Amino acid sequence: MAAQLPPPASGALQTASGAGGAHDLSIDGLPCRFGKYTLIRKLATGGMAELFLAIQKSVAGFEKLIVIKRILPTLNQDRAFIEMLLHEARIAATLSHPNIVQTFDVGSVDGTYFIAMEHVHGEDLRSVVRQMKKKSVVEFPLEHALSIVLGMCSGLAYAHEKRDLDGTPLNIVHRDISPQNVVVTFTGDVKIVDFGIAKSDSQLHEHTKSGKLKGKIPYMSPEQARGEQIDWRSDIFAAGVMLFELTTGKRLFKAASEFETLKLICERDYPLPSQVQLGYPRELEAVVMRALAKDRAQRWQSAREMQGAIEEFVRRERLPVSTIALSQFMQGLFEDKLASQKEALLQGKQLADIIALEHGPDSKTGITGGSTSSAASPHTVSEPASSRRGGGWIVAALGIVAALGVGLGARWWMKHRAAARAEEPAAAEAPEVRGALAIASEPPGAAIAVNGQPTGEVTPATLTKLAMGTAYSITLTRDGFVDATQTVTLTEQDPSSAISVTLHRGTMSLDVAVNPSVPGVALSLDRHPLASAAVDDVPAGEPHQLVVSAPGYVPQTFSFTGATGDRKHFDVTLAKAEAPRGRGRGAAAAAPVPRGTGKLNVSAHGGWCNVTIDGSQRGPTPIAGVELSAGPHAVTCTPEGGRTMTATVRIEADNTARYAFTLPP
Repeated sequence: MAAQLPPPASGALQTASGAGGAHDLSIDGLPCRFGKYTLIRKLATGGMAELFLAIQKSVAGFEKLIVIKRILPTLNQDRAFIEMLLHEARIAATLSHPNIVQTFDVGSVDGTYFIAMEHVHGEDLRSVVRQMKKKSVVEFPLEHALSIVLGMCSGLAYAHEKRDLDGTPLNIVHRDISPQNVVVTFTGDVKIVDFGIAKSDSQLHEHTKSGKLKGKIPYMSPEQARGEQIDWRSDIFAAGVMLFELTTGKRLFKAASEFETLKLICERDYPLPSQVQLGYPRELEAVVMRALAKDRAQRWQSAREMQGAIEEFVRRERLPVSTIALSQFMQGLFEDKLASQKEALLQGKQLADIIALEHGPDSKTGITGGSTSSAASPHTVSEPASSRRGGGWIVAALGIVAALGVGLGARWWMKHRAAARAEEPAAAEAPEVRGALAIASEPPGAAIAVNGQPTGEVTPATLTKLAMGTAYSITLTRDGFVDATQTVTLTEQDPSSAISVTLHRGTMSLDVAVNPSVPGVALSLDRHPLASAAVDDVPAGEPHQLVVSAPGYVPQTFSFTGATGDRKHFDVTLAKAEAPRGRGRGAAAAAPVPRGTGKLNVSAHGGWCNVTIDGSQRGPTPIAGVELSAGPHAVTCTPEGGRTMTATVRIEADNTARYAFTLPP
């Protein structure tokens, strides 16, 4: 869940415990303590729960951002609902998969039930599409759309196939696969949210008929829309709806009312993607329409089967599906928001640190902060701040902190708290020394991973709060370059350090097989003749064009990109050129003039540039849906203050060509 923090509240900071054990979790009361967690900001409110961004602190400076899902008071007194919720949360906690948001904890604080979940730094698909409209990005890149659906299918397949410890199938069905419940992170990962809770929704509806919880109607399967018993194939239908919408840019089921939308799902014939978007790939259309079969027996019978069909299409079409490319796409869309989030999160954490200092360490565990009860012991209450030593003046000081603002207030607090502690008989133990590491690369923009875990940061960046004496393995990755890894250990004598890494261009290999083998076959790569049909030093991460020609045959052009170490193989079947009509024997053969029109999408890696097509200005990248006649076209890319790059792109009738320029660093 993306977190964009508000300015500090004007009122006094407070804990979650108040008079009578009630919780003040309004926006004005944040940040506040909630058991062993510190709630920083309310993210959203739904029909059954509120979502909060929170920090969990533990021993040795351990800090972790999480999301707290707090059950609304109207449902908190429903024992049947709570028991069902806890049962489903326990099932959700057993799901551990890269494409499913992890459930960490479930319990209650002062009788308020909650679920603690993995914090996902990204945006749900609904927000992604809205941001694309704001940025005038008119088409969802096909490779990114397929990358997202592949992640969904992988997570669904894992959940659908999950078994208990004794091998009994859990029969988990999400029941609410929709754009709001699929999150794309800024590191290019895809996460499904609300597993288990959606199943609780169904059970609640079936047993109580309360109707408080339900799936999104435009993504319901026909059997779910009719109120029939559903199974995992209902999730596959919803995934098919999302695949249709992401790849065509059009809603599938949208009517004037919910009733009319249900009729569209249950009674009407569904449009083909090719009827919505000219040149839609036929192979992909077959995948979509099988997922959307009204008869569940005719659909893909597992999410893994659907995933395999999409992967086969990606391989056959040589689409550049890449986590790194998806990450760059997301960071480019939300560049301004990411900067404000980072600053706001630092401010919120300052206040969270103050609250942690005010509470002091737990006497039993040494963990800073209050306690959280488990489901088995739901009545543990955090001790009020005023009952602790010095609590009165601390609360007053916190009020001044909030009134002055985060930066000034935090400095005031730390200064006066240090002075107060200096006067105490027993001096507090010195805080643990934490280190910082500045990381740079040439070229910049490399993704940073620590001990194999992505940080979400790109070079240049500074990592802080690193433990002393611990070896950190720093890995830098950038599309088209060889990964670089360095190991750094900070010491108390030298708690700050810096590393600078020069990244080396990665290479890929290319081999071409031409059939039939005729004299005079010529190969060129990026307008340079090839002396051999096998090349081992093709630059990775850049767009390339391979042209195969021979006397008397139609020239063929292939566009491709690849990652470091990839091997691209092309089987080329030559087609004879037709002799021009009206000429005698021996007349020179000419290639047929292409007929029809197609579309062209142009993008740029590493920045933006102004695009011209056949000498006509088309504006800055990205541009999409430019309709052109079939055949070759000259495309130029002119970065601001940089040299102009030119490419020849061949347009096929009734198809969409995609070309990406790689800008120099």
